[in-house]
Amino acid sequence: MSVQERKERERAERERLIVATARELAEQQGWDAVTTRQLAERIEYSQPVLYSHFRSKREIIGAVALKGAAEMAAALRAAASAADGPRTRVAALARAYLEFAARNPAVYDAMFQLDGGLAFANEDTPQPLKDAFAALLENLSEVAGDGVHPALFTEVFWAALHGLATLTRTGRLPPEDTEPRVELLVDRLAMI
Repeated sequence: MSVQERKERERAERERLIVATARELAEQQGWDAVTTRQLAERIEYSQPVLYSHFRSKREIIGAVALKGAAEMAAALRAAASAADGPRTRVAALARAYLEFAARNPAVYDAMFQLDGGLAFANEDTPQPLKDAFAALLENLSEVAGDGVHPALFTEVFWAALHGLATLTRTGRLPPEDTEPRVELLVDRLAMI
């Protein structure tokens, strides 16, 4: 291995460490606790080293969001592949989405609530975000209904899930009614 390859590998490892540490700190104490000083102390590198990877907290949030989007896509696909039949698949997608949001609140915020400098719904959208949407779309197309564009249906379904996730997490909806909400959403939106 050349010196250059070793340096690139070390840089990539440092970047993964920064992102993982930011995520961990945000999950434990919230995004306000994620500062370059706190990160530098936790990973035992200087603040200038952090700035050599990320110019701002916004970029760190974006990196956490991209990692989270890849994880969400994998969770959605796993849930869909384990389900048998369209209705069961749609319900499994909804549950997997809501479970991801509940288990990873800081990551979910990075993906959908905070400014991570990421473009959505255009050609500049990063691939992990496109992939997370595709994980929904590829499983919802068959239940969109006649004359309904599958991407439009997926956007509405996603918006409903986002609302449920956000309102439940903030205590505006009681969590014990999550399953009846999923059933109602699937029954009313999916044309099965």
